[in-house]
Amino acid sequence: MTITTPSSAEFTQDTSREIRAAHDGQVLIPDQGHPAHILLTTEAYRKLIGEQASIVDALAIPGAEDVEFDPPRMLGPLTRPVDLT
Repeated sequence: MTITTPSSAEFTQDTSREIRAAHDGQVLIPDQGHPAHILLTTEAYRKLIGEQASIVDALAIPGAEDVEFDPPRMLGPLTRPVDLT
């Protein structure tokens, strides 16, 4: 993981470059010459706070077809034969 530290002027002039840099690691954003904020991807932030993605989040992410999802089958009194007559 890399840590990028642009100057305030560099961050303001080319924010999209810093957003791309966030995919490789953290971007420390300065305020009055001192690191004040950190730019992370959403995935890195969720990993940092230990958040588990919900099935809704997983389905919204490209590549989610690789996520294993095998819900338990409903058995018991909630199931009944269907009458199609």
